[in-house]
Amino acid sequence: MGQTNATTWRGFVFLGFSGFGELQLLLFALFFSLYLVTLTSNVFIIVVIRLDSHLHTPMYLLLSFLSFSETCYTLGIIPKMLSSLVMGRQAISYEGCAAQMFFSASWACTNCFLLAAMGFDRYVAICAPLHYASRMDPPFCARLVGTSFLSGYLFGLGMTLVIFHLPFCGSHEIQHFFCDTPPVLSLACGDTGPSELGILILSLLVLLVSFSFITISYVYILAAILRIPSTEGRKKAFSTCASHLTVVTIHYGCASFMYLRPKASYSLERDQLIAVTYTVVTPLLNPIVYSLRNRAVQTALRSAFRGRLLGAG
Repeated sequence: MGQTNATTWRGFVFLGFSGFGELQLLLFALFFSLYLVTLTSNVFIIVVIRLDSHLHTPMYLLLSFLSFSETCYTLGIIPKMLSSLVMGRQAISYEGCAAQMFFSASWACTNCFLLAAMGFDRYVAICAPLHYASRMDPPFCARLVGTSFLSGYLFGLGMTLVIFHLPFCGSHEIQHFFCDTPPVLSLACGDTGPSELGILILSLLVLLVSFSFITISYVYILAAILRIPSTEGRKKAFSTCASHLTVVTIHYGCASFMYLRPKASYSLERDQLIAVTYTVVTPLLNPIVYSLRNRAVQTALRSAFRGRLLGAG
C-alpha cells in the first residue's frame, strides 16, 4: 500500500512561514530587502573583480567564484521562499524538490571547497611568497576551481540520491521553505536509518575534509606570521587572512550545527528559523566582510562608483 502511494503521489507542499500569520508580509519585506542586497553585492563583487586589472590575482579570482556560487545558491532557494510568504503554501513537484535539493546541496558543498582553496592560496602567499606566482598560476587556479565545482556537484548528487531513493507515502507537507535534507527525510517511509547515516557520512566528508585543509593551511600560516620580527609585519600578514577567517567561521559554524547533529536534537520549527541564517544572512556576509576588511576591494569599489558618477555626469 505504501509503495502504491509513493508512486501515485508526486509532490510536496511547503508550509514555510504559514504559522507566522500577519507577520508574513513583514518577513517578506525583510527577506526581500536582504535578498536584493545579497544579489546586488555578490554580482557587484564579481563585476568589479572582472573589470579591475589590479584584482586579477588568484585570491580575487577565487573570491569571485565564491560570490558566483553564493549567488546561484540563493537563486535556487530564496525566490520560492518569498513567493510562499506572499501567496501562502507553495506546491513543488517530486522532481522539482529533488532538483532543488541537488542544486542547493551542490552549491553549499562547492562553497566549502572554494573556501578550502582560498585557505591554500593564503598559505602559499604567506609561507612561500617567492613561489606564489609559479605555484598559483592560471592553470593551477583553474584546476582548483574546477575540482571545487565538480566535488560539490558529486556530493550534492550523492545526498540527493541517498534521500530520494526512499518511498514517500505519508504526509506531503514540508515544514520548511525549501527542500533541505532533514525536513524531506522526515517524510520518508520505512527505515530511514541507512539514509541518515549516509547523509551524516557525506556531510562529514565535505566539512571535515575541507575544514582540515583550511586548518592545516592556517597552522603553517600562523607559524610563518610568528616568525616575522616586526609587529607591523605580523599585523599586515594577518590582515590578508582576516576576511577569509571571518567567512570560514560563519560558514562552517552554521553548516556544522545543521548537518552534524544527532537526529534527536532536530526541531523542524527551530531549524527553519536557523536555516534563514545560512540561506539569507550568510551569503550577504561574504561581500560585506570582504568589502569592509579588504583595502584592494574597497579601492576598486570606490573607483567603480566614481566611474559611474562621472559617466552619469
